Amino acid sequence: QVKLVESGGGSVQAGGSLRLSCAVFGYIYSLQCMGWFRQAPGKEREGVASINTSGGSTYYVDSVKGRFTISQDNAKNRLFLQMNSLKPEDTAMYYCAADYRMTCGLAGANYDYWGQGTQVTVSS
Repeated sequence: QVKLVESGGGSVQAGGSLRLSCAVFGYIYSLQCMGWFRQAPGKEREGVASINTSGGSTYYVDSVKGRFTISQDNAKNRLFLQMNSLKPEDTAMYYCAADYRMTCGLAGANYDYWGQGTQVTVSS
């Protein structure tokens, strides 16, 4: 079993930055995929960024490329999302997710483990 706990959300003005963190507990050694997803009110959940924990390959949704960076610590027990140049449309609940599959990408259906979420609000 794996438990994920997000932190770092908050309220910022457009153009600002936030760094989300996800602490990973449990049997982490075989985790291959970790990702960040978001869901705004009235919208479907969206994959934001993901990383293959072994090879380090990263994937981003087009709307955040060049602004967001996903990373992990060497022990794979913490995942980060550095968010720069934030826009009001980035406002959402952000979730951390993980799985043992070799490749997960940005499809939420490929992830079995989810955190409770952390709110990000960007004002104009």
